[in-house]
Amino acid sequence: MCNSGLCINAGWRCDGDFDCDDQSDERNCTTSMCTADQFRCKSGRCVRLSWRCDGEDDCSDNSDEENCENTGTPQCAPDQFLCGNGRCIGQRKLCNGANDCGDGSDESPHQNCRPRTGEENCNVNNGGCAQKCQMVRGMVQCTCHTGYRLLEDGRSCQDVNECAEEGYCSQGCTNSEGGFQCWCEQGYELRPDKRSCKALGPEPVLLFANRIDIRQVLPHRSEYTLLLNNLENAIALDFHHSKELVFWSDVTLDRIMRANLNGSNVEEVVSTGLESPGGLAIDWIHDKLYWTDSGTSRIEVANLDGTHRKVLLWQNLEKPRAIALHPMEGTIYWTDWGNTPRIEYSNMDGSNRRIIADTHLFWPNGLTIDYAGHRMYWVDAKHHVIERADLDGRNRKAVISQGLPHPFAITVFEDSLYWTDWHTKSINSANKFTGKNQEIIRNKLHFPMDIHTLHPQRQPAAGRNRCGDNNGGCTHLCLPSSKDYTCACPTGFRKTSSHACAQSLDKFLLFARRMDIRRISFDTDDLSDDVIPLADVRSAVALDWDSKDDYVYWTDVSTDSISRAKWDGSNQEVVVDTSLESPAGLAIDWVTNKLYWTDAGTDRIEVSNTDGTMRTVLIWENLDRPRDIVVDPVGGFMYWTDWGANPKIERAGMDASNRLVIISSNLTWPNGLAIDYESQRLYWADAGMKTIEYASLDGSHRKVLIGNNLPHPFGLTLYGERIYWTDWQAKSIQSADRRTGQSRQTLQDNLENLMDIHVFHRHRPPVHTACKVNNGGCSHLCLLAPLPKGYSCTCPTGINLQSDGKTCSSGMTSFLIFARRTDIRMVSLDIPYFADVVVSVNVTMKNTIAIGVDPREGKVYWSDSTLRKISRAALDGSQFEDIITTGLLTTDGLAVDAIGRKIYWTDTGTNRIEVGNLDGSMRKVLVWQNLDSPRAIALYHEMGYMYWTDWGENAKLERSGMDGSGRVVLISNNLGWPNGLAVDKAGSQLLWADAHTERIEAADLNGANRRTLLSPVQHPYGLTLLDSYIYWTDWQTRSIHRADKDTGANVILVRANLPGLMDIQAVDRARPLGFNKCGVRNGGCSHLCLPHPTGFSCACPTGIQLKRDEQTCDSSPETYLLFSSRASIRRISLDTSDHTDVHIPVPELNNVISLDYDSVDGKIYYTDVFLDVIRRADLNGSNMETVIGQGLKTTDGLAVDWVARNLYWTDTGRNTIEVARLDGSSRKVLINNSLDEPRAIAVFPKKGYLFWTDWGHIAKIERANLDGSERKILINTDLGWPNGLTLDYDTRRIYWVDAHLDRIESCDLNGKLRQVLVSQVSHPFALTQQDRWIYWTDWQTKSIQRVDKYSGRNKETVLANVEGLMDIIVVSPQRQTGSNACGVNNGGCTHLCFARASDFVCACPDEPDGRPCSTIPGVVPPGPEPTSVSERSQTLPGRPGTSTTKPLTSLETVEGNCSDKDVRQGLCTRANEAVLATMGEGLHVSYIIGGLLSILFILLLIAALIIYRHNKSKFTDPGLGNLTYSNPSYRTSTQEVKIESIPKPTMYNQLCYKKEKLSYHTDSFSSSLF
Repeated sequence: MCNSGLCINAGWRCDGDFDCDDQSDERNCTTSMCTADQFRCKSGRCVRLSWRCDGEDDCSDNSDEENCENTGTPQCAPDQFLCGNGRCIGQRKLCNGANDCGDGSDESPHQNCRPRTGEENCNVNNGGCAQKCQMVRGMVQCTCHTGYRLLEDGRSCQDVNECAEEGYCSQGCTNSEGGFQCWCEQGYELRPDKRSCKALGPEPVLLFANRIDIRQVLPHRSEYTLLLNNLENAIALDFHHSKELVFWSDVTLDRIMRANLNGSNVEEVVSTGLESPGGLAIDWIHDKLYWTDSGTSRIEVANLDGTHRKVLLWQNLEKPRAIALHPMEGTIYWTDWGNTPRIEYSNMDGSNRRIIADTHLFWPNGLTIDYAGHRMYWVDAKHHVIERADLDGRNRKAVISQGLPHPFAITVFEDSLYWTDWHTKSINSANKFTGKNQEIIRNKLHFPMDIHTLHPQRQPAAGRNRCGDNNGGCTHLCLPSSKDYTCACPTGFRKTSSHACAQSLDKFLLFARRMDIRRISFDTDDLSDDVIPLADVRSAVALDWDSKDDYVYWTDVSTDSISRAKWDGSNQEVVVDTSLESPAGLAIDWVTNKLYWTDAGTDRIEVSNTDGTMRTVLIWENLDRPRDIVVDPVGGFMYWTDWGANPKIERAGMDASNRLVIISSNLTWPNGLAIDYESQRLYWADAGMKTIEYASLDGSHRKVLIGNNLPHPFGLTLYGERIYWTDWQAKSIQSADRRTGQSRQTLQDNLENLMDIHVFHRHRPPVHTACKVNNGGCSHLCLLAPLPKGYSCTCPTGINLQSDGKTCSSGMTSFLIFARRTDIRMVSLDIPYFADVVVSVNVTMKNTIAIGVDPREGKVYWSDSTLRKISRAALDGSQFEDIITTGLLTTDGLAVDAIGRKIYWTDTGTNRIEVGNLDGSMRKVLVWQNLDSPRAIALYHEMGYMYWTDWGENAKLERSGMDGSGRVVLISNNLGWPNGLAVDKAGSQLLWADAHTERIEAADLNGANRRTLLSPVQHPYGLTLLDSYIYWTDWQTRSIHRADKDTGANVILVRANLPGLMDIQAVDRARPLGFNKCGVRNGGCSHLCLPHPTGFSCACPTGIQLKRDEQTCDSSPETYLLFSSRASIRRISLDTSDHTDVHIPVPELNNVISLDYDSVDGKIYYTDVFLDVIRRADLNGSNMETVIGQGLKTTDGLAVDWVARNLYWTDTGRNTIEVARLDGSSRKVLINNSLDEPRAIAVFPKKGYLFWTDWGHIAKIERANLDGSERKILINTDLGWPNGLTLDYDTRRIYWVDAHLDRIESCDLNGKLRQVLVSQVSHPFALTQQDRWIYWTDWQTKSIQRVDKYSGRNKETVLANVEGLMDIIVVSPQRQTGSNACGVNNGGCTHLCFARASDFVCACPDEPDGRPCSTIPGVVPPGPEPTSVSERSQTLPGRPGTSTTKPLTSLETVEGNCSDKDVRQGLCTRANEAVLATMGEGLHVSYIIGGLLSILFILLLIAALIIYRHNKSKFTDPGLGNLTYSNPSYRTSTQEVKIESIPKPTMYNQLCYKKEKLSYHTDSFSSSLF
């Protein structure tokens, strides 16, 4: 191996030639020693001895051509003369009277030169010249016209055949007398030079593999683009131009892949049976894929999608590498750099194979065909040469023999060659005729491999599709040959006619090779092995098959599983994957459809149905590494080998009866077994004895069949007259005569990791058995047995057979049940052995920790700390349901009160102990104070006690009543990590396991009389007890152990090799439950009835107070906080002191920001900026509906006017404040000018006020009437990011949080009397007020906090560690009080009613809703027929506390349903028209003047705004020009809060949030914040 990782032939080390790309093969070399068949050059380099004196400079210093006899005549050019001394001179210098050769051989007497008379003259008879004559030194010299050459007589001229000179024309050449004509193939045109050809079509692109990617480069412009990246080791490459596909092989993944030429749609084409696919070629006419594999020594073909794969050539192939196709001629060309390097070709159907070059080759790598030039080119990386030849191998010639360190692949286009070089890591080009004009197209590449020219003319469409449109009538493959085509079948499939193939295989050899399972068809003669396309085969060992369903079965000792698939690889499924440790043997009972297997890890033999159901242990005693197993359904016996300390071969009935050792001597490693039903013999292979032997089925008449040349036999099988076996050491599959052991043959060799072997056929003998009739009367498993019994019934693992011998019990009665992170398992205590069985819950478990059982209903409960759920299911895996899905972090402990029908759990994350009904309802926090890390929990219902361990900083063991009362610490010293906990009711003692002190201890129920039961125990976790035993799980030993509960003695191992062990419970369902303290009527409690030592108490779900009768509860708290945290809406009761958050089960929450509620209808309103909607639901989470579903961008603020039944919201994305009725109707934009980033919004219906914050470029807090009129800036100084806003309706003050200045402030309703309440808050977002407290959410501390609203003191954290906190409000009967004129009959308005400080107005929506709209209270606009003015002018209806004659004004707009006359009379207005609606006798002149002044004021305001925005953009700080200005936003992409600097004053930070589900983040906080 080179230092770079490249592998080369070991013989090239120190041979004087740089073969490694980093030249490391020639470093640290002594003087190179050449072998006997090599010649040593002067440079020290070794070359083949046969190359000595062959006329080629192989040494590069010509030393291999020195001192050689003249073995041949060097050739001169056609227009030259060869002198006697070997010099070449021009023909016209012959017989010119001058000694041009130097030895006189060009003149007389050596040449027949015509004597010169001296009287010759060009004027006389043209000097005797045939064409041109000239006088030179007084003598005649004849010359010829262009296109002719002078003959040897010096006078005559002959036509020059320019076409004979290579490269004179690019492609075609026609000679004529004195001239020539070049022509081009179809698809090309002659260039202006009349000699070279140009390809028609687009500019050529070089497509090349670069190991980690595939790239394109334009050869003439060096433009370099990426096509595919993140590849492992892309080597070979080709394309299909018309289908726009690229194909490549990956020798690390051993895959052939394809993708679109734009890089999309990557998919696997061939994924099995590849070892080193180094060459690839596409037949673009017949749409076939060909490839070479130097690992399997094959050339294969398949359709473009990988189907109908066939081994085309396999004989006499060593290391096939490059491959090229000529579909027009129907031929394949390939190179082979094995021990006999050569270049071969054959027809594309594999026929007519021939060698076309096998001399002067060493490492022939790249190969390409010049279709227009009818030549082939190849590179030899060892000889550093590029050569060419005709397509039949003739006229071979070196094109380039210098400057090629390590050429790998080559392609041709027009008159240029392009090749990749490993050493220079470059793509180069040169003239294809002369090798001149060499250029580097691209260098400094990663590792250039294969290369092709991507151009239509490299895949000319002119060729004839020999298969036509109907695939030649072939059922599978149609492969072209030189003149016609051949129908071919996929590997192993026999032909049923000239055009058809068999649809299935009838018999084939099946063998495992660890990483794959292969077959060798006996239906065809080639005996090529074919990989069955299976997924995730890691270490296959044992095999068997069932022809009835076409299934193949195998065991995998890496995944510890048994799987099956159809023989073609389809329908793959795992059959058994639990409680296996080393399944090494496998056998199919094809009569009753049973699967038998041995497990060398658990030392068991088990059986199940072939689909893995009804699994049971057959033999568990006196087994020591059982290996192979075979069954004999004919005789009812099974046989197995055991190669433990006392190797043996045993036999038993297939129901485990009549067990007998039949062979126990002269055995070492008995491996494979096989039964010969005809001769009633048992065959076995012994890898230690290196023999194959046989005996009668009872072990008698033992005989050695083969005793020599068996290095390490493993698998063994019989078929027909032959015995077949695999051999690890010989790496081969062999066969011999089954009776004599003679006629040995090797079917396949060079196969690593060979395992089991079988012959699949369809002739297994039929057997008649009672099991086929009504399952033998068995309720579960019917197993064959030897006569006279014939069969017996048995039950799945852990379940007992009833006295009738046919029926199984309904389930386990006494058992252990334990959690193993990703599954839950049971170990029956009803049977004489310990075997774990998985509870087959059809759900994915991530991290199952705590576990509990309800023996009454037969259900198991468990917690999953990753999914943060508590779930339950029946013990058979059915009836799965989640019962607790919210408010959990790390539920470490869980206990089921089967008597009281409750579930209790501890949560280390929230530091709480909670209780609920078994279905998860009526959940209540029992203990929440002074808990550090509560873990195990145990109950004693009869005594009314609850016990738990706490392994926090001060580890302790505590007790309380099961209602949380009477809490007391029992033990607090000498504890480290108290994990498991159990109550021994019979012994009146507590038992616990401590993983730190490595002890299991006991004490009485009051914590006294403490004693150590077991020490040391390595790392105990779960602990339980049943009868007189304790059981515990141990992380360190990965095992379950058992000991006496009183003494700790008699420790045994229950089950081992169980990683991920967690909690464990022991259950006896036959044991009666105790007396329920709450009796039959739930103790008279409306909700929870919880026991305590002296009786019971009634309790309410979390946050709800018990009524004075101490029995009943309200349905919800009276006063509570309601807050949003992205994907949830929760409440915290203020009626109770525990401040526990309870999730409101509102569906489809994604990114909830703002909240409000309506006390009248009991609804929550919220905005979701992921969905861009405003929705509402009942306060209990039901009846969710969308209120506003369109036209929203970023709704940051929301406020409910509970009197007028209106909904207000801010939209930061659209910079508007809008309003609608609570049901979403009558939507109207109230304010859309001078808003930059409106955020929080609040209403004061009694006063008619609307308040909002704006944290745009100029932060401010504003107020307006509820109709948007009389807008006023209250605060615009000393503000950063005014986020949350709330009103104290009692003290009539505004409170707000500033997330930039990190403080909470307040002022009165006019913006006066401003004061800072709290000046040190991290990053407050929203706030609310209740009684004397201000509550707020904080992004930085991820908490809800509160302070006294008067003093700013008594700061408390209400709730901590909450991600994504957003809005917070108070739901209270005292919060939404007061009324106004809109509270009665909507103020008489048809649509919107807005209360103001001293009056109210009616308004119409921006979009008409089909109902007539009036801006005058109590007036419904008339129908189509107009009425008189007097009929339309009415007075206002009376309102409570006001005069009915008081003027009411409304400046509103409405569209539709409004005639000109209506407008003139003030009954309504059209869109964008502002009209003063009055009561009285028409328009007064003062109103006209006022209206004109208003219009003038608006125009001035618009002009001022334009100037302001212009100046704002003009004076933007240029240093901040690259930053995008944005304010706090909730549409973020991670679960962090990020604050970035923005172009505000230097202390400002920015908050970004993006429109992504459940996502928010902040940038790093700037140092100015801290």
